Amino acid sequence: MISPFRADVVLVGFVLAIPVLLLGLRGDMTVGDVVTRLPWCLAAGWAAVALVRWASAPRPQAPSRPAPAEEDATPGA
Repeated sequence: MISPFRADVVLVGFVLAIPVLLLGLRGDMTVGDVVTRLPWCLAAGWAAVALVRWASAPRPQAPSRPAPAEEDATPGA
């Protein structure tokens, strides 16, 4: 589990919050609306970083099975 306050999560959350902040500055949203939506931007940043980290993680190697033992195929033995 990754921390929601890692630098990459906060950075992505801030990038996702830019439109919300701009709408608040422009007057399309009230301060209450902006404050209500900012934690959701952090949550969306956390989800995006978690998804990218999961998708980019190398897959664990499957345990290799030993080669089957060769049978002694001598006729009549």
